[in-house]
Amino acid sequence: MSRQTPALAVDAMGGDRAPEALVEGSLIALGADRDLRLVLVGERARLESLLGEQAGAADGRLRLTQSEGVIAMDAHPVEAVRAQPRASVNVAVDLVAKGEADACFSAGNSGAAMAAALLQLHRLPGIARPAIATPLPTPRGTTMLLDSGAQVDCRPEWLAQFSTMGSAYVKRVLGVERPRVGLLSNGEESSKGNDLVQAAHRLIAQLDLNYVGPVEGRELLSGAVDVVVCDGFVGNVALKTAEGVAEAIMSALREEAESGLRSRMGAVLLLPGLRRLRHRMDWREVGGAPLLGVRGLVFIGHGRSDAAAVASALRVAATAVRADLLAGLAGDQAGAGALARG
Repeated sequence: MSRQTPALAVDAMGGDRAPEALVEGSLIALGADRDLRLVLVGERARLESLLGEQAGAADGRLRLTQSEGVIAMDAHPVEAVRAQPRASVNVAVDLVAKGEADACFSAGNSGAAMAAALLQLHRLPGIARPAIATPLPTPRGTTMLLDSGAQVDCRPEWLAQFSTMGSAYVKRVLGVERPRVGLLSNGEESSKGNDLVQAAHRLIAQLDLNYVGPVEGRELLSGAVDVVVCDGFVGNVALKTAEGVAEAIMSALREEAESGLRSRMGAVLLLPGLRRLRHRMDWREVGGAPLLGVRGLVFIGHGRSDAAAVASALRVAATAVRADLLAGLAGDQAGAGALARG
């Protein structure tokens, strides 16, 4: 398949708003990218009903693939993936494994998406564990946080590999020539941090990266670095905290804007700026997080993904395909891969 006409498999049954949001978001993505091709995986009859007359508007760039069942959000990932081989996320990943799709996207059970990827695509050579890289909006662009939930307990060597994969992603997909890499810690001094952080710091410092050293949590959204590395437990807590703070700020601004006549008048003047702020802080704008470290491109979306988030995720996935991300990851991680043993 040509990288200029990427084909993406979409788990149309995964997520809180599936399949409606997945279908609508897919149509938005097809309208925005005339070279994009999509495969919607799910209950064919239901998908056909939702598409209606719009199915023909995609100029043959949209097809449907039947699946059987969906893995619940609260299901045990590995057990469910093995017990439901024809579930939508399994079928979507299988299309990538067979070369019938260049990448896939799922807003369903993220653990199941990762389990399906590991079982069907396997890990890249030299990579011990995959990581979920979540994009965070900053005043200067985007900071990639990894791992944001795939590996709760990590070894120092894994964090070193995450740093290389994150740097490769930012370079290839976001176009940053020398991505600045930071290691999340409770202080900028190399003496700070727990045993894992201190050991990872020593390993990452040996790699051919633009490593700035340990960084504090405030740098997640400041734009001071392009990649922030941590274990999946810390990363997931940091991510959910950042999402909660952003939502709390926007909620507080809305309440203040409606609190009285003077506030409402001021809000009218501030409205353009507030809209830009909301747009910048909106997680739906980045849509999907790549699962880095497997032999295929898999993107994971928020369970609450609406049509806008789905369209954003598909845009990012198509960009990754066109940037030949997989080849970049396989080549750029060689140095860090040598650190992993067992």
